Amino acid sequence: QVQLVETGGGLVQAGGSLKLSCTASGRTFGSYAIGWFRRAPEKEREFVAAIAGSGGSTFSADSAKGRFTISRDNAKNTVYLQMNSLKPEDTAVYSCAAAMSLGGPYNYWGQGTQVTVSS
Repeated sequence: QVQLVETGGGLVQAGGSLKLSCTASGRTFGSYAIGWFRRAPEKEREFVAAIAGSGGSTFSADSAKGRFTISRDNAKNTVYLQMNSLKPEDTAVYSCAAAMSLGGPYNYWGQGTQVTVSS
């Protein structure tokens, strides 16, 4: 089992940047694919990006391509989501989740961090 904690959310103006971190407990962090998901008010949760345990493969939603970059540092048990050129529609609670493979299922979830982008 793995426990996840997200940090780095906050309030930013449109066009700005934020870097989210997802830090995990446990000594087998590199065995897990990590995904970032978000849920905006009154909307369904949606996939943002994911990275394989080795970091060798990544996958992003169309809404994230060209603006968001996912990366990981297994020595620090941390996955990052660098978000650039933020838009008001990126406002959501961002959560990270762990799975045994890139395609899921994502069974272990963090509590989420709020990202608010003002216009």
